Amino acid sequence: MLIAPPFEIGPLDPAAQRAVRELAAAAEQHDGVAPLSEQFLLNLSVDDEWVTHVVAHDKLGATIGYAQIDRSGDVASAELVVRPERRRNGTGRLLLRIAERDATLPARSGEPGQHGKTLHVWAHGDLPEARGLAEKAGYRPARELLFLARPLDKDLPAPRPVPVGLRLRTFVPGHDDGAWLGLNARAFASHPEQGRLSPADLAARQAEPWFDPDGFFLVESADSGEPALRAFLWTKVEQPGPDGTRDGEIYVVGVAPESQSLGLGSLLTSVALAHLAEVGCTRAVLYVEGDNTPALATYEKAGFTRAGSHVQYTRA
Repeated sequence: MLIAPPFEIGPLDPAAQRAVRELAAAAEQHDGVAPLSEQFLLNLSVDDEWVTHVVAHDKLGATIGYAQIDRSGDVASAELVVRPERRRNGTGRLLLRIAERDATLPARSGEPGQHGKTLHVWAHGDLPEARGLAEKAGYRPARELLFLARPLDKDLPAPRPVPVGLRLRTFVPGHDDGAWLGLNARAFASHPEQGRLSPADLAARQAEPWFDPDGFFLVESADSGEPALRAFLWTKVEQPGPDGTRDGEIYVVGVAPESQSLGLGSLLTSVALAHLAEVGCTRAVLYVEGDNTPALATYEKAGFTRAGSHVQYTRA
């Protein structure tokens, strides 16, 4: 459905998905930070009532901008990107206006809460251009996601012992899926994205080229009966950079609420660093909520420092 040239709303066919990925890659090369998060990239192939895709074209049909609005949570979350050489011509502001209209229109009769939501917009890297666009549109920071990093060349913390009564093993796809989803939901019950992961979300990540069960660790009870999962660590190894460097990400660490006092976060952090160094990574990276004081303390003790931030904005 065409709104007004050159904007188009609707599901993305494979060619349109490739064009958006190429646009995102060009923006990342220019800005030094990816404009679209992993979940939003996975959503490119989604054609459902809770997601809206908006593509901006120039007069020749080339893709010069993209916005996605995800209304599956309590608030509507949006990300947008404009080709670097086509910025400062109003495309970003128009994409934002379309996102605002899509998110906040009153819900239609019988619609399961998809519209009529507050809009939150991510600015990955919180670049000056994005910050300026948000401020001019009356938005303020609502949430900060910190990007932390540490080298893997030296001074790795010594592996911590596994507490008595527990054991560490790797994830078995197809066997551990249900138990892991249950633990993840409990560990991140208050998290706006992580706690809502579904079997389809897990399957989509398992289908990604980077997925490796040998880098997915579980802590479970060692009782002879049915073992219960207590914590998990999921790592993600990136492709090597042109200079030979390679990032390894502590993708997510989760601990069951009843096991928070056992030091499992520190244990799994040391396991992650040892594993990432062993598989040839030169730097460990991770993302953590800016207000998660306990996690920040754990990562600071493990040698991580702040390397960037991502800010989510909402209307003041």
